[in-house]
Amino acid sequence: MVLERIDSPRDLKALSRPEIDILSREIRAVLIDACAKNGGHLGPNLGVVELTLALHRVLDAPKDKIVWDVSHQVYVQKLLTGRRDRIHTIRKGGGLSGFAMRSESEYDCFGAGHASTSISAALGMVQARELAGTDETIVAVIGDGALTGGLAYEALNNAGQLKCNFIVILNDNEMSIAPNVGAIDRYLGHLRAQPLFNAARDKAKDILGHIPFGDAARKALSTWEEAALRFASSEPKAAVIFEELGFRYIGPVDGHDYDELVDLISNLRQIHSPVLLHVKTTKGKGFEPAEHDKRTWHGVGPFELENGKIEFKSSGRPTFSEAFGEALTMLGERDKRIIAITGAMPDGTKLSKFAKKHPERYFDVGIAEAHAVCFAAGAATAGLKPVVAIYSTFLQRAYDQIVHDVVIQSLPVVFCMDRAGVAGDDGPTHMGLYDIAYMRTLPFMTIMAPRTEDELLPMLEHALTLNAPVAIRYPRGNSQGNHLEPPAPIVHGRAEVLRRGERVAILALGNTCDVALDAYDLIGPESSRPTVVNMRFVRPLDEALLLELAQTHQRFITLEEHSLMAGFGSAVCEFYSDRGLHVSIERIGVPNVLIQHDKQPVQRATFGLSSENVAARVRVGEAASVP
Repeated sequence: MVLERIDSPRDLKALSRPEIDILSREIRAVLIDACAKNGGHLGPNLGVVELTLALHRVLDAPKDKIVWDVSHQVYVQKLLTGRRDRIHTIRKGGGLSGFAMRSESEYDCFGAGHASTSISAALGMVQARELAGTDETIVAVIGDGALTGGLAYEALNNAGQLKCNFIVILNDNEMSIAPNVGAIDRYLGHLRAQPLFNAARDKAKDILGHIPFGDAARKALSTWEEAALRFASSEPKAAVIFEELGFRYIGPVDGHDYDELVDLISNLRQIHSPVLLHVKTTKGKGFEPAEHDKRTWHGVGPFELENGKIEFKSSGRPTFSEAFGEALTMLGERDKRIIAITGAMPDGTKLSKFAKKHPERYFDVGIAEAHAVCFAAGAATAGLKPVVAIYSTFLQRAYDQIVHDVVIQSLPVVFCMDRAGVAGDDGPTHMGLYDIAYMRTLPFMTIMAPRTEDELLPMLEHALTLNAPVAIRYPRGNSQGNHLEPPAPIVHGRAEVLRRGERVAILALGNTCDVALDAYDLIGPESSRPTVVNMRFVRPLDEALLLELAQTHQRFITLEEHSLMAGFGSAVCEFYSDRGLHVSIERIGVPNVLIQHDKQPVQRATFGLSSENVAARVRVGEAASVP
């Protein structure tokens, strides 16, 4: 195999042209095999094979820098940079990350898991180069879906102003996870339909060279190149957005034409200004199921290599996300003021069902979380009931809008924070461990967490009756299904006592109630069993119950799938402290560390969120209390 001879990008430079084609096929075969075993972002990686090879053939990494947006398409780079023998550990505990990680390799010059960051980060590296007086090449690779994020335009604007040598590669496959939406996608569609833009530019310059324009006329037409386009291009403003921002635009070109990419990248390094190279790629290229169904194969679980059949492991119960999608769709039938908003995640949030049932009230705003929240705030002022469904980790990107546009105006926007808690094999960029901390300090904010999927509907119903902002957090996957008794009615700020015991009270939030109930069963009747409380509300806390329990119990254990710092347990401690009550409280949750990729049960057990550990903690206190 040619791939077996590649230990670093330097080895690429020694390959013959036929060997490059062989290497491309081998890389795709390895990627398909690895993702069949582990799952992963297959489609995006199959689409950038030739682009990655061309970049590493021309550039001198790691001296030269390649900054990948989102970075879920760096599997190919990992194969070329000394990590080939570990590719089958990708996304497994202790194995390779599914994203770029600076701690993993010097070739991963910037870590990422969120979209629209690459141009900003690369531009910072460009300025470091300029200040140091060095000559390395800096390249940002960004997908067309990430161009819906405002951060990308802030960086493009700044890059055009600074006017340094800098290459942005727009990897255009017409997809985010779902198909792209909005005017930017339509704009790129116009560019895709054009012949090579530089050909029109060169033809136009030749035309202008034979027309006796005076200086005033040329100045009135702004620039030679823009004036030329008015003569030579049937779409005269097709590329103006990038040109007007100060970039030299080239494209669109075939992102699978290795030779053309090598030639272009080699020449673009010599241009002493920002350049944007627009490449057109096919997501999932080389694997027929992925080419045919780009949406499903963006990120997949393990699948059967022979027939492409994806393994769906189902407990027979809906996930929290599915329960949310069903609940909101049903509530949308009852109340025509309800609108649903997401940021390019209709499938992940399960809003796709609402979109089909109520298309006129469904809004996918693209990868633009800040806009989604401000958009919702504006809708709320006009009497609508916006429900914003965004993963906890991505909602962080809109914190200013939550504070400035929603909370300060006390607007009734409901935030449904999916993937709250540990995220499994996606790693630290996707952990939803901070939403309570960044939400509970805000005035007027109500925060709830359902114990089971069945509790999501009544919580959502309650949230939509409140004339103030509300956040509902729920995890990836489903509850374990051992304790599915129907939930009691939701009363604002009231918890639900699930089991009555003595001495120890377990205050559990959301899906950790399963852990508490299993611990209760493990302890058995031979010992003093604890009281188990489904807290339901982080804010407002059930103050009356907490005061009652302080009179009848000696110890408290709080459970949360969240950061211990500023989380639910901290709120309980603050409550008792502020009232001068000296209560023994043990908080179990995630300490102030980054959680690496692994299976969710492993991640939870690592931090004590297991029934065995909780039962042991209850028994420790019991033993200590016996004379």
